[in-house]
Amino acid sequence: MSAQVPKRSAVLLMGPTGSGKSDLAVRLAEQLPLEIISVDSALVYRGMDIGTAKPALSTRERIPHHLIDIRDPTAGYSVGEFLIDVQQAMLGVWSRGRQPLLVGGTMMYFHAMTEGIADLPEANLRVRAEIDARAAQAGWAAVHQELAAVDPVAAARIHSNDPQRIQRALEVHRITGETITKLQQARVSVFADVNVMEFALAPLERGEAGFVEEVRNLYERGDLSAEHPSMRAVGYRQVWRYLTGQCALNEAENQAIAATRQLAKRQLTWLRRRANARWFDSMRPEVAHAIFDALSEGGFA
Repeated sequence: MSAQVPKRSAVLLMGPTGSGKSDLAVRLAEQLPLEIISVDSALVYRGMDIGTAKPALSTRERIPHHLIDIRDPTAGYSVGEFLIDVQQAMLGVWSRGRQPLLVGGTMMYFHAMTEGIADLPEANLRVRAEIDARAAQAGWAAVHQELAAVDPVAAARIHSNDPQRIQRALEVHRITGETITKLQQARVSVFADVNVMEFALAPLERGEAGFVEEVRNLYERGDLSAEHPSMRAVGYRQVWRYLTGQCALNEAENQAIAATRQLAKRQLTWLRRRANARWFDSMRPEVAHAIFDALSEGGFA
């Protein structure tokens, strides 16, 4: 008999784009008491299915999925919003006596879940204008010295030629009365008191039949532009250039392939920083069995 799973556990299935995470997640959820929570900044958008390799609706109806199709492409979606949504989703999964399987390739989201994000105030235009005026009068080096007087730790890590970060650190102090250093140290992981198992997958390329038509449908809506965060997603950005006459289709396709590979490299760089992740090659046919065995050893089966 396997060990009893702690009341609150979570499984992280991470990997670069095209590594087969979604299919593997479904196979695991079919055999174990897991519900899938998407950790993907593009899957939150409705109507973006092919380019994001979104699980089919029939699959999502059969296996519970969360944080998919929760925003219109015209809307933004911040890391802070994701953290609120993912905590609510996990609480729901736990309340049903199951465990969350967090699947995706948006490494910034995984990092934020693990490390937490600081509870910093929103930008204050009046305060920023005051800091800018002071910099125009005395120079950013002098403003950096003012930061050093109230937050020497922040000043030590922020270069005197980095006006944006100097401004933000001073702005936070003037608004809250606390240093940005102290607020950043107060981060809380959403995995506090949660038993976590992490798995990382190696990449596996996939095709995207029908992708151009999908982007064309979004383009023809008339309420989207290349400046919307949803349309800056890898692949969508390049096809959008083709649809607006900025390049030929084959050029857009080649650019999309190159951008996808660059994204995968960045994702792998993030993944390598996760010391607790167990690595698996998604090209191996027995990868699902290997992860299932690891989960069984961890008490999930």
